[in-house]
Amino acid sequence: MTDTTLDLGPQTRVIARLAEGVRQEQLADGTPCPDCAVRNMLGHLLGLSVAFRDAARKDLGATTDTNPGDVTPDIAPDWREELPKVLDELADAWRDPSAWTGMTRAGGVDLPGEVAGAVAVDELVIHGWDLARATGQDYTPDPAALQASHDFLLAAAEDPSRGGGIFGPVVPVPADASLLDRAVGLSGRHPGWTP
Repeated sequence: MTDTTLDLGPQTRVIARLAEGVRQEQLADGTPCPDCAVRNMLGHLLGLSVAFRDAARKDLGATTDTNPGDVTPDIAPDWREELPKVLDELADAWRDPSAWTGMTRAGGVDLPGEVAGAVAVDELVIHGWDLARATGQDYTPDPAALQASHDFLLAAAEDPSRGGGIFGPVVPVPADASLLDRAVGLSGRHPGWTP
């Protein structure tokens, strides 16, 4: 077991609560991700939860081979029941110490288990912010997940081979900004974004 393991459960519960708060009439509203409506963000959260669940289990196949940029995610009519279920499965899969070791695959990319876990945490934190902002909900991510997301994004931004942030150019924020705002800026989003 590595010292990089993290319980994803607190953050997946935050995402489930946010999803529960989405009103039907908000599904077509925009999000901080260009060309991504709320329904697409929910579909992405569902898809990444399945992919990273399977990556944790080392159950490699169609769910772990799909590049998320190749499809526009959407939701099925049963998304309100399916998303919380898959989020629970995701958290449970990463509670197994072996998920964080060895090699696995997500998004069609082979990577170490601990890196896949870090990516999963980051996706949950940043897309939780996206969903909360787009739907006007309060957002308090799990503190451990937020710290892990920030550290992951900072390391990526400081890696000269990447040429900046993972999701786009880093958005500068004041040095005394909250940890969440700094993580959001590192993700290429403007912390002040509103619908």
